[in-house]
Amino acid sequence: MQLRVGMVGYAFMGAAHSQAWRTVNRVFDLPARARMALICGRDAGKVSEAADRLGWDTSTTDWRDLVTRDDIDVVDVCTPGDSHAEIALAALAAGKHVLCEKPLANTVSEARAMAAAAAAAQAVGVRSMCGFNYRRVPAVAMMRQLIADGRLGVVRHVRATYLQDWIVDPQFPLVWRLQKDRAGSGALGDIGAHIIDLTQFVTGQLISGVSAVTETFVRERPLPAGSSGLAASVDGDGHHPSVGPVTVDDAAVFVARLDGGALATYEASRFATGRKNALRVEINGSLGSVVFDLERLNELEFYDATRPTAEQGFSRILVTEGEHPYMSAWWPPGHIIGYEHSFTHQMRDFIEAVATGVDPTPSFSDALQVQLVLDAVTRSAELGSSWADVEPALVTATA
Repeated sequence: MQLRVGMVGYAFMGAAHSQAWRTVNRVFDLPARARMALICGRDAGKVSEAADRLGWDTSTTDWRDLVTRDDIDVVDVCTPGDSHAEIALAALAAGKHVLCEKPLANTVSEARAMAAAAAAAQAVGVRSMCGFNYRRVPAVAMMRQLIADGRLGVVRHVRATYLQDWIVDPQFPLVWRLQKDRAGSGALGDIGAHIIDLTQFVTGQLISGVSAVTETFVRERPLPAGSSGLAASVDGDGHHPSVGPVTVDDAAVFVARLDGGALATYEASRFATGRKNALRVEINGSLGSVVFDLERLNELEFYDATRPTAEQGFSRILVTEGEHPYMSAWWPPGHIIGYEHSFTHQMRDFIEAVATGVDPTPSFSDALQVQLVLDAVTRSAELGSSWADVEPALVTATA
């Protein structure tokens, strides 16, 4: 069985997804083989070059043609958030399986429409998934397994941070990630969504309410002459550049209650000077604790409070054994893997689900729930940090 993939977008996430599509069938024995058939972007020259560099058969500048072509089975959406809904809805309507980057959409209404369309498509065998890749880090999957097996007992505290510093310089240009109409939100949706999904995934508990504060530290920035990924150059002569307003948050901090009784704190910032991509999650339970740090992504710290007092202490688990999640496909024990492998594992799970007729996770409904948490954080911050309940993610299939 062959799954012919068409991908929309070719920058940072497009490159990460391309690497994964290229690699997945060379590493995992799967019931279907992915073919990198078509890549789409707005600039004909740049997308053609990307096709050659990233390994795609051919390229196009028309995503509407891509989603309706008979020779495409899967649509992979790697564009900014403002186009997720339009592309994904069109692809589902055309009967294509869809993988969409996170956050699912820019608004709750868009996310609800996407989840409803996905539910309707599911009824006729069309699968969809949202790309929260950190779920597929072996240490994170192992963290979930420890909690599910009861090794932490009753989960009482969740502590999550995701810190970056790439816009600390006030002269960094006004790229699309800093514009609400393109990105939906700032640090909250870009990196906060990751720790929301990750903590709910590992604990099995959903965030039910929040009290939040957000801040935009630099409210005006130079307009960009060009950008790619997280890099950009300034328009103008450099001395008196044209400027525009920043319309998203630079940082978001909130406390939360989870529906299983745990208390949680979350911090997402792109102004944490010195922190490049620092994601850290700590879970405290009645019988122990576990810690994951993305900068040491092959490891977990585990505290087992059931051991004799004289033997207690945080221990280091190196998650590289063949019996650890995903690791049997890679290298001998002790040989570490990296960030890009999380995307390969994502494609592995997606291909296997589609080929065997199983709905992959996280579903669009799961991603809608994350979107509802983002919305609750925004509402709370706008109302002076007052408590905001997370709305239920009720999904009704729509044709």
